[in-house]
Amino acid sequence: MHLIDWIVLGSTLLLIVLYGVWKTRGKQNMESYLRGTNDLKWWTIGLSIMATQASAITFLSTPGQAYQDGMGFAQFYFGLPVAMVILAVFVLPIYYRLKVFTAYEYLEGRFGVETRTLTAILFLIQRGLAAGLTIFAPAIILSTILGWNLKLTILFIGAVVILYTTLGGTRAVSQTQKQQMIVILTGMFIAFLVIINQLPEGVSFNDAVGVAGKMGKLEVVDFSFDLNNRYTFWTGMLGGVFLFMSYFGTDQSQVQRYLSGKSLTESRLGLMMNGIVKVPMQFLILFVGIMVFMFYQFNQPPIHYNNTNVAALENSIYADEYATLNEEYNEIFQEKNTAIYSLIEAQKNKSTNDIATAQQQVNTLMNQEIAVRDDVRDLIDNLASETNQKLEKKDTDYVFITFVTNHLPIGLVGLLIAVIFSAAMSSTASELNALATTTVIDLYRRSIATEKSSDHYLKASRWLTILWGCIAVSFALFAQLFDNLIEAVNIVGSLFYGAILGVFMVAFFMKFVKGKAVFIAALIGELIVIALYIMERNDIIDLPYLWLNLIGCVLVMLIAAILQSLIGDNNKGKELILDEEG
Repeated sequence: MHLIDWIVLGSTLLLIVLYGVWKTRGKQNMESYLRGTNDLKWWTIGLSIMATQASAITFLSTPGQAYQDGMGFAQFYFGLPVAMVILAVFVLPIYYRLKVFTAYEYLEGRFGVETRTLTAILFLIQRGLAAGLTIFAPAIILSTILGWNLKLTILFIGAVVILYTTLGGTRAVSQTQKQQMIVILTGMFIAFLVIINQLPEGVSFNDAVGVAGKMGKLEVVDFSFDLNNRYTFWTGMLGGVFLFMSYFGTDQSQVQRYLSGKSLTESRLGLMMNGIVKVPMQFLILFVGIMVFMFYQFNQPPIHYNNTNVAALENSIYADEYATLNEEYNEIFQEKNTAIYSLIEAQKNKSTNDIATAQQQVNTLMNQEIAVRDDVRDLIDNLASETNQKLEKKDTDYVFITFVTNHLPIGLVGLLIAVIFSAAMSSTASELNALATTTVIDLYRRSIATEKSSDHYLKASRWLTILWGCIAVSFALFAQLFDNLIEAVNIVGSLFYGAILGVFMVAFFMKFVKGKAVFIAALIGELIVIALYIMERNDIIDLPYLWLNLIGCVLVMLIAAILQSLIGDNNKGKELILDEEG
């Protein structure tokens, strides 16, 4: 990177961290550290919620997903507004009436301490793994593209996040996330404008969009009920709704964001802001990926975007095969480029026959190009198997950062890398804060050190933030490579969110079910979900991972109801009556 890019990157990150520390200066107690001072406005809550979910993986992997598969991934978020309405109406009032630190506190009053502890542990496992991934994902890609040392990149991200999260607690996380989200949205919008500006002379934005549509990249909605297709309208509206209800309603990293609100109304507005703004934001990020795709229809793209893999091939026994494929790839690109200009001309002339002919030629050449890229991935896979190297054959996560570093002007490169770092920091900070809070409130204070002072729990919270930070960094240092990073994070969540949500759904809507039944149901439901995922990974069944959220939730509810009818009225915990009076 140029010196100016380093200055932009460093100053942006430094200002964000200093702002968060400054805004949270002063004496703190356990309550203000873990829950904040309940003074956040709805827009801060909304931006903080969005920043918590929008990890660096979102801005690295999502454009690459669109580059390869088009806009279909947007269907993943179709259920988000529905989930936000349900949570705002039914769940938020309960949390506010009970004045809880964590979502899992409510479960003790409803089912007993065993169920509270179980759900807290499930959350800690899931979120602890995810925290490692949110550090590992940007580190592996930035280190590859920029030539940085991977372990030092991981340690840098981890150290910065641990520092300001430990010092400032929940308020520092929320305050820094507001600034991080502004940087993120600004950076992505500027990248979008730059891409449009770099289209060839004579090719307008409408021309590019028209060609993208003819190449099948703008198909958003798929109503087919195909279990082999991970992203359809139905997976988004069924599996997605349950995933988002569990994530935003029971995951402490999100619950902690809106429990810091000034009032129930402010928190509701913050949730609804997320539901309204998040879907268009994801459309923008995906559309940036589409425009990067179109940029590379007029500018020679690399045959493979991961330079580490390319270097490994060029210095292996497959060097000649790779060189042959690269030459073939370049020839196909030239033919496709000519065909695309013919398609643009046909669109301008509105000639139906010419459009159909040019479209068929473009798509035929695009398929040939995809086949050559797949052949290169096969070479990488063969090389990895023969040499025992860890080589990630899929390169879609590297598409956007390759464009940023190779084609953006000086200064903007630093800004976009600051966007990626900001996203990594914001998500990881929320996760560490939530992990520490859940450990202190639901395990340490509840079952280990039950009668200590507020200062004792404050110190414990700080040390546990450091501990979870070290665990996340350690996991990131030893993490394996994944086919697609954003899917990896969602898969980890889907393995646990269904069972956790099922426990909460029973608590909210099945008042006849008691603690023992739901505890056993949660264990059985979680084991079945893990078994289904293992079967899917071993090609025994076809089941997109989003369905695990629905399956896990429904299993817990059904099993709990059946067990309760067999066990009878037996509950160790006192049941809270959640009527209008609270």
